[in-house]
Amino acid sequence: MKNGIASSNNLPVLCACIALLILSSCTTPDDSFLPEYPSIDILIRNATVIDGRGNAPRTADIAIAGGRIVFIGNTAFSNSDLQTRIGREIDAGNRYVTPGFIDLHAHGDPFETPQFENFLAMGVTTITLGQDGASPDVDDLRGWLERVQQNGIGPNLVMLVGHGNLRNQAGIGMSREPDPADLQKMLSLLDEALNYAFGMSTGLEYNPGLNASTAELRALAGVVGRRHRLIMSHMRNEDDDQLETSIAELLEQGEDARVHISHLKSVYGKGAARAEQILRLLDEARASGIEITADMYPYSASYTGIEIVFPVWAKTQEQFDLAKVERREELAEYLRKRIWSRNGPEATLLGTGPYRGKRLSEVAFEREMPFEDVLIDVIGPQGADGAYFVMDDELQQRLFQDPYVGICSDGSPAGFHPRGHGTFARVIESYVEEKKLLPLTEAIRKLTSFPAGILGLADRGSIDLGFAADLLIFDSKKVHATANYLEPISLATGFDVVIINGKIAREEGK
Repeated sequence: MKNGIASSNNLPVLCACIALLILSSCTTPDDSFLPEYPSIDILIRNATVIDGRGNAPRTADIAIAGGRIVFIGNTAFSNSDLQTRIGREIDAGNRYVTPGFIDLHAHGDPFETPQFENFLAMGVTTITLGQDGASPDVDDLRGWLERVQQNGIGPNLVMLVGHGNLRNQAGIGMSREPDPADLQKMLSLLDEALNYAFGMSTGLEYNPGLNASTAELRALAGVVGRRHRLIMSHMRNEDDDQLETSIAELLEQGEDARVHISHLKSVYGKGAARAEQILRLLDEARASGIEITADMYPYSASYTGIEIVFPVWAKTQEQFDLAKVERREELAEYLRKRIWSRNGPEATLLGTGPYRGKRLSEVAFEREMPFEDVLIDVIGPQGADGAYFVMDDELQQRLFQDPYVGICSDGSPAGFHPRGHGTFARVIESYVEEKKLLPLTEAIRKLTSFPAGILGLADRGSIDLGFAADLLIFDSKKVHATANYLEPISLATGFDVVIINGKIAREEGK
């Protein structure tokens, strides 16, 4: 061999070696292929595997048995005996096979809509409930979870315990200065709930959580941290001029426990440069040793109860009734300023009640009333939910690109907002395929292994041997979020096969 090139005299020997290698690979296959599994539940062939960890796609077959991934590789040379042991064979046809998506922030009642088809249709195999400080209103969370399991549920369920529920159960309610004995009771209730919950959620923009002091939140964080769980927070104020203060409050809790920002946004903040400032603040916190992450949804409108626009002193029905009589003009002035600061009455789209699908400006026009009077005399703080167009696309898209920001829907089967039916499809369709904000492999990481790590799911979120078989089969170019603001209850399309715990949960739209 000269200069790394075989001479002509050596070619016969080289060819013989190559032939020997080819022949050895074509000999009778090893009869011991997965002998410990008398049957293979599902065999996926010809898959373009995206493993969820950000690695490049690779071609492989995947075997599933007993709800687990038991083989990743090439089954082409396996013996014919394998065919008799396969319960179901699926030819992926070079479509992508990825881990199932994990929704970090979802809503819904497992007893009302146990199938959660809206999530399954957009590739979600695990949902996280108990958000915004509000978990099921039960004293026995373990018993509630057991009833959910007995009743049956479509996706996997991660449960959080709500700070607001803990306050109510401890007898604190809306008190701003809890009795020390009641505070200790709340801490004990939290400690017990964390036997069955993955962490605690806070809803500091809602009652009763908005009444909590920093000292109370630090005490709760101490329990969560000691139990190696997570605090997932709807922060106290998401308005742009209050955002740093809200993050700072959460970072204090981060001294004691892992913390996570729910649906990160800057209400009426503008531009990528503002997003960079927010992300730099989180980066600096991580550099100081605080474990902080966040999630967001890919829409420019939020969705929550109309109480979000009312002042702290008029959010509950009791408070509102009093304010309506004693502070009417002050309330009206507050609502006028608040709505105009949130892009005006055209930016509020009502999602429940008789005005569902109408903007606040339309209702005001129809009723021939100022919009603040509509809010006071027609709707009230507890009278409707709504979508609020208060976010900047450029800012939100920059947040999406950050490696420490995951994705959530903050949606439900019935919410009048497209995020509940479109979020994960929209990420693939719009952010990856159309806008090219991230490569598909990185987007999949943000939807799978990243949230699994946040929640502490040790055997999900990646395609690895021994991991739970939560898998999707799809062509990324055919994924479509059909839901929009006027028709939000519309299932996503394009996720051809959804497998949860080794069983087919949804296939070809059924």
